[in-house]
This record gives sequence, structure tokens and C-alpha cells, in this order.
Amino acid sequence: MAAIRDARGAVQDASSTRGPGSEPRLLWNPENVKDVAESVGIGSLGDEALRTLAQDVEYRIGQVIVEALRFMRAAKRTTMTVQDMSQALKVLDVEPLYGYDSTRPLRYGEASLGPGQPLFYIEDEEVDFEKLINAPLPKVPRDMSFTAHWLAVEGVQPSIPQNPSTAELRGQDLIPKGPGANPTLAALAGHENTSMKPAVKHIVSKEQTLYFEKIQAALLDDTPDAEVRRLRESALESVSTDPGIHQLVPYFVNFISHEVTHHNDDVFVLRQMMELTGALIQNPHVFLDPYASPLSAPVLTCLVGRKLGPADGTDAIQEQYRLREFAASLIGQIAKKYSPSNKLLRPKLTRSCLKYFLDPMAPSSVWYGAILGVLAAGGPEAVRILVLPNLKDFEASMLAPLREKGDATEFDVLVGGILKAVKSLAGDDHPMQNGVNGDGQASEREAQQLKAFVGEIIGEGITRLGDRRLNQAVLDARSFQ
Repeated sequence: MAAIRDARGAVQDASSTRGPGSEPRLLWNPENVKDVAESVGIGSLGDEALRTLAQDVEYRIGQVIVEALRFMRAAKRTTMTVQDMSQALKVLDVEPLYGYDSTRPLRYGEASLGPGQPLFYIEDEEVDFEKLINAPLPKVPRDMSFTAHWLAVEGVQPSIPQNPSTAELRGQDLIPKGPGANPTLAALAGHENTSMKPAVKHIVSKEQTLYFEKIQAALLDDTPDAEVRRLRESALESVSTDPGIHQLVPYFVNFISHEVTHHNDDVFVLRQMMELTGALIQNPHVFLDPYASPLSAPVLTCLVGRKLGPADGTDAIQEQYRLREFAASLIGQIAKKYSPSNKLLRPKLTRSCLKYFLDPMAPSSVWYGAILGVLAAGGPEAVRILVLPNLKDFEASMLAPLREKGDATEFDVLVGGILKAVKSLAGDDHPMQNGVNGDGQASEREAQQLKAFVGEIIGEGITRLGDRRLNQAVLDARSFQ
């Protein structure tokens, strides 16, 4: 419709050009319309009818030209071809012209029949008659013939001249195919100087490169200075709000993965990488769905890594636990935000965290991060189905030996993380049996049932919470055993 309006406007502008006391000027000569009318047997057409028909012809021709221009621009060309006009006629539901198909554009010449009457014609290619006579004759085509042979007999290819040999087939298999073929296969096939050219060249402007370097420098500067801290906060705020960083997303993801991999002993760097990950997730202008899986890998490393930062000092251990808590919140954001486009992302993250939670050889800090990861990625339903049935065995093989070692701090932190995951069951709209709901001390029978289901330590902790609704939710999970 836009093309029709453009053509109509062009024709109206041209036809509305008039001088003082003159008629509208027409681009199409009415005499041509009169000649066509006489050729079909209509000899008496008035001047007004000729003018009206000429105006309609101008409008229709402009309409066809506009549609043909659209096809030409869609094909990334600057020369209009016969195919463009033919496609335009088809789009306008007009019978296309036949007999004017050519791979080369037609060359038009212009002649003048008088003042203001140009005549256009197709220029004929001049051919030297002597060269045409002396040119060699084309080769005579071979006669057509048909033969029959067996391509395969009971799945086995016979060795006959018509079928390729085994050596030829092996060589064809080793030849790389397509622009992105594996260069290793080409080397095996004996082709030297093979190079692979990417189908798309990723270009980053100098401004974006400078921006990326400034963000890197601001995040990795650990100078204890208020100005440096302010600059670091400004860099994170820019990443979380800037709509023009989409070209830099793969570089940010690679930067996060590289720093987390090579700086497991530096809690400051790990924390900054998690802050950068959170800033990327919060940016509403960046499409991160294709990068959800590679972005979750460094977050999982900070969540369930065996050694994060120095192991000496109370402050270092507390900072490590805070890092795991922050990584768990990021895992929850990734699982919630990108699971609609990646159906396997949430189950994969939950399964990875559960694997580390049930690993008897892992340290207690890994168990703490894993249980928070299960809660963040899978939610209360994952705790009910995957964690509660395994708590009794977890206590017998891992929790009780940790208490016997005498490290009360790590034991209390781990129990607190498990109770935090269990308490999430009370937030669900879980149906209560016999109308039991609300807070209150658990009965002796309920306490015994809790300890028999989840173990003495966790059962005692749940009983101390005094939430009968939570007690009933935990006991209902026995059906998943």
C-alpha cells in the first residue's frame, strides 16, 4: 500500500504541474493512447477521454515501477532487470510479459522526434559479420545414450567402472565441504594451505573496545580508595543500563569465564565477576538467552568450587560464604529468566547442585553452596522431591562426621543453609491434612516422625522452628521416597 501511495503521489505531483491558464501537464502522450485505441477498433475518442486514460496509464506505470524498485533493492542491486518488472506485475495481479527474459540488462537509446518528444528504443548489439563467419563452430554434442548398471547388490557396491572405487570414496569423504569445513580433514586429504574463513565477521568499533577496556580496568582495580570504589560502582551501573553493549556480550562472557578460571584463589576478583554477571542479567536491553549456559558455568564455579580464596582467617571464610550466597542468587535469576527459552537449563542447574550436595568427598562449604543452589534453581519443589528424601543419609555420612570434627562454625552454617531450604516449603500453598496450619509446638509424635524421616540433627532443627505447617509439609514429602 505504501508503494501504491508513493506512485500515486508521484503521478499526482507530476500531473498537477500547470502554468497560468493551462491544463495539467501529462507525462504520457495522449496520442499513444489514441493509437492503441485505433488498433483495437475504437476510432472516436474525445479529448477528455484520452486525457483521462493517459492519466490512468501514468498512475499504473508509476505503480509498476515502484514495485519493481522494491524487488531491485531487496536483491541489493542498483540496476533494474526484466525479472523485477515481471515480479512487480505478478504482485499487482497483472499478467506478466512474455519473451523479454534476459540475464543482461537491456540498453535503451534515446532519439528525438521533435521539441519535447523523446523516443526510446532498445539498442541492438553490433556484430562484425566477418568475425561471425570466421568464428570457430561450437563442438558437436555427443549422442544421447542410456545404460544400466547395478549401484548396489544386497547393500554391497560392485566393483565396476561405473561405480567409484573405495579409494575415491575415502578421498571424497576427507575433502572438506562448504566454507566452514574442518581444516583438519583437508590436511588429512592431502590439501595444503587450508584456511577456514568465518561466515560472519564480527566488527567492534574503537569506542566499544575502549569501553570494554575501561570496564575491565575499573573492576579489577582493588585499590582501597573511595574514588576507585565509586568508579567500580559506576562501571557496574553502566553495564546494567547501557543499551549499546550488545556487541560486547560475548566478550564480557569470555572475560568472566577467563577470570573465574584463573583466579580461584582471589575472592575479590571472583566477587567482581559475579557483580558483572549480575549487571549483565539486569540490563533490560541485552539479549542474553544464547549465553545463558556459558554464563552459568562461572557462576556454578563460584557456588560449588572446592577452593575459593585463601582458606586461612575467619574473615576470608566469611567472605567465601558470602560469595557462595551471591552466586546462588545469580543461579536463581538465570534459571528463572532464561528457562522459557532453554527448557533444559533449570533441570541441568538443579541436577549439578544436587550432585555436589550429595558428594561425600566435598568440603562443607561446597555442600552449603550446593543446597542454596538447589533452592535457587529448583525452588521448594526441588527441595521437597530431591533433598528431603536424602537428608537422613546425608546426616549419617556427612553431617554427623562434620560435627565430630569439632568445627562448630562450619557445622552451624551448613545446618542453617539446610534449614533455610527446608523452610521454603512453608511458603507454598501446600494442602494441610486435618486442618493443621499455623505456628505451634510440634507434638511428640510429629517430632519423632520428623527425626525418623530427615535425621536427628535436621529433625531437631525443624522442631525448634515451631511451625506445624512446615512440619506437615516435610512429613508429606515421605511419599516421594
